[in-house]
Amino acid sequence: MESKEAVSTIKDISLAASGQDKIDWVKGHMPVLAAIRENFLAEKPFAGLRITVCLHLEAKTAWFAQILAEGGAQAAICGSNPLSTQDDVAAALTRGGVEVHAWHGATPAEYDRHLEEALSIRPDYVIDDGGDLVHLLHTGRRDLLPGVKGGAEETTTGILRLRRMAAEKALRFPMIAVNDARSKFLFDNRYGTGQSVWDGVMRTTNLVVAGKTVCVVGYGWCGKGVALRAKGLGARVAVCEVDPVKANEAWMDGFEVMPMRQAAPLADVFITVTGNKNVVGAEHFPLMKNGALLANAGHFDVEVDKTALAALATGRRPIKPGIEEFALPDGRRLFLLAEGRLVNLAAGDGHPAEVMDMSFALQALALRYLVDHAADLSGEVYPVPKDLDDRVSAMRLRALGLEIDVLTPEQISYLASWNV
Repeated sequence: MESKEAVSTIKDISLAASGQDKIDWVKGHMPVLAAIRENFLAEKPFAGLRITVCLHLEAKTAWFAQILAEGGAQAAICGSNPLSTQDDVAAALTRGGVEVHAWHGATPAEYDRHLEEALSIRPDYVIDDGGDLVHLLHTGRRDLLPGVKGGAEETTTGILRLRRMAAEKALRFPMIAVNDARSKFLFDNRYGTGQSVWDGVMRTTNLVVAGKTVCVVGYGWCGKGVALRAKGLGARVAVCEVDPVKANEAWMDGFEVMPMRQAAPLADVFITVTGNKNVVGAEHFPLMKNGALLANAGHFDVEVDKTALAALATGRRPIKPGIEEFALPDGRRLFLLAEGRLVNLAAGDGHPAEVMDMSFALQALALRYLVDHAADLSGEVYPVPKDLDDRVSAMRLRALGLEIDVLTPEQISYLASWNV
């Protein structure tokens, strides 16, 4: 099908060929989404609908957006992080007929404008990553709220925001918590974040991980993945947590557990994965080793207190792309990676294609579920229906050529009965 070039706000349309090569590469490694695409092409479930997407704009996301368009939608997309947008992919997506409003390195004002432009299609549905679209719809663009029938959220940070909105009766349309589906967080958050964080750190620094001490701040599913991969690369790993259950998990998984003030002088590399602000802050920087690396894998660039670090430093300078040096009064140097933004996307290509295959399959099926059921839902946060969650993992197994056992009717009856 020949596509018409979309009206977009991008850096350079001449980069489209390079971006299309990237999209073509990931297509070959995302079989679950490919199967869903065939269904969407045949049934056109989004015909006549307008969908605004805010996700990390790289090749895997681009193919997902193309599939929404092939399912009949008028799609507009913006980036969910100024440093994760890949300009060549944005150009390819534009040339493929999807409206794009994003470029790499957008200023805060430009980023906000891109959100506004993506919403200018007056969406029926939204797909969000971190909650920026939903926040704007409930603040500066409340005029669009009556037309929004629902949406889906990709990440932990966004779900936390949505649950607070729902608890305060502020959420005006139903949102599906894609992040909380088992086929998402057990794979995307754990294996995806675990691998992609170290990919970003290693390609940016070109330093060895083996033998270093790594401090992982936060032991949710993303933190578990980061710690597991650090251990596999030969690092000694310390975990900082505020949740006593998760701290016990980390200890029994074989990691040291300690408060940040104790980890600060020990670690060579700090990775924050909490979703909270200033978890590495002013009281910790003076304790750190000379040459310590500071990286963040949470959605927003607030986990490492950049303001406090800059105030403490006597000087700062870029060392190479993705690394900024902060000189401290006593001569020590600390190095901030990717401006404190998501190191796996701002300094890498994000999660592996096979992992995002499952996550975007969930997004696609959740969106179709909303189209079929939004009229029966209210301004709450809803889980991904279990049958959709199971379907995605079953499709992944089939793509791998794997089979599993199936419960017999007798076993199903046994599990469903108390009087046996």
